[in-house]
Order: sequence, then structure tokens, then C-alpha cells
Amino acid sequence: MARFPHDTDLSCALLTPCSGSRERLWTPPADSRITSHRSIPIVASQGPEPPNPLVVERFQQVISQLFQQRIVRLGGAVDDDMANLVVAQLLYLDSVDPNHDVTLYVNSPGGSVTAGMAVFDTMRHVRPDVSTVCVGLAASMGAFLLAAGQTGKRYSLPNSRIMIHQPLGGAQGQAADIEIQANEILHHKLTLNGYLAEFTGQSMETITADTDRDFFMGAQEAVEYGLVDAVVNRQVLALG
Repeated sequence: MARFPHDTDLSCALLTPCSGSRERLWTPPADSRITSHRSIPIVASQGPEPPNPLVVERFQQVISQLFQQRIVRLGGAVDDDMANLVVAQLLYLDSVDPNHDVTLYVNSPGGSVTAGMAVFDTMRHVRPDVSTVCVGLAASMGAFLLAAGQTGKRYSLPNSRIMIHQPLGGAQGQAADIEIQANEILHHKLTLNGYLAEFTGQSMETITADTDRDFFMGAQEAVEYGLVDAVVNRQVLALG
């Protein structure tokens, strides 16, 4: 280990040789280059690039501004996280002002039945009317929540697509376990079809037949079916 006299300037000794020091530390030449060792591989990231923090911040600001205007966004798959967020927003807006409508914009391929029913029950629980608007796609549970909006206040943009079908599910294990899961799926099927009949005015037989497979509709077709009340255009917005 190098030793320095008591009167040696250590900061000087570590950086450049100083006069008066008995031992000098080696410093690399100014034009030298340090290269990585061949035995240490450099692995490029295989995942997607993380979102730009500035873009994320701006998006959150936009969502916050919309929320202040009593606009709630239901975008993406209907899962527990999405449902908990929408439920919390609906309850908050109800507590702040129970007399003004809430608008729920739906762009969802569907998802969990139980998560969707949590949103549905909350829509019926809160005091403000919940108006719904389809933007892009409302399929499966997304279509159910679209149709669950306040009657007369359910809308779709002109090029949106709406799809209804029966619940999907799977089970594995012993026969008794599979039977339990099958009965649960049948319960959800009857419940959802019953509500769809209520929302649309269609008969239970019609709903059961139409949801046997994926049943797609355009915006105007959804109006005729009873899932929504009007296609959004400038005239509708002006009247609203």
C-alpha cells in the first residue's frame, strides 16, 4: 500500500504526480482508451421500450381534466383493476354532485364478468344518470356496460363496432369441479341475457339465439337492436 508523508497533498497525489511526494501513482496517458473486456457480454434489452415519462404525465393530465368534467374512461380489458378504478370514480362523482350526469366512454373488448358486474351495480347504485358512449369497440362485457347506461343517454360514434355473445370460460380437474364451474357459467349466461333483454326490449329467446355466437353490429344496427339510443353526430351533440 502506498504511503504518503504527513505534509503530502493527497488530492494532488491521487490525480497527478506532485513535487515533494516520495511515491507517485500511475496515471493513464491522456490519449488512452478503456475498452470492455471480451469475457463480459453486453446483452441488448429484449423487451419493449418503456413509455416516455413525459408522454405518460401528459396523458394522466388529460385524464384528470376529463374527470373534472365528469367524464370516466373505460378503456381496455375489463378486469379487477379497471373495475375498481371506475367504481371509485363513480362513487366520488356521486359524492361531489349527485345531480349532474356522468359520462362513461367505453372502448373495450370485454373481460371478466364479475368485474363488469361490479361496475354495472355501481352504475345503478349512484344517484347521477350514467350516460354511455361507445368509442371504437364495445364487445362482450364492454357491450353489456354500454347498454347498461341510462335509457335515452346511450350513444355510439358512427364507426364503432358492438358485439354481444355468451360468456366464455373453461375448467379442469375432477368431474365435480368441472360441473361447479359449468353451473357458474350458465348462471352468468342467464343473468346477462336477462339484463340484455331488459336493456334492448328484445325477447329472451332472441337474445339467447343472437348471443350463441359472436354477434357484431355497426352503430346504426346497435340503435335498431336497442343497445344504444343514438349515433353521435354534431346534431345530437347540439341538442344535448
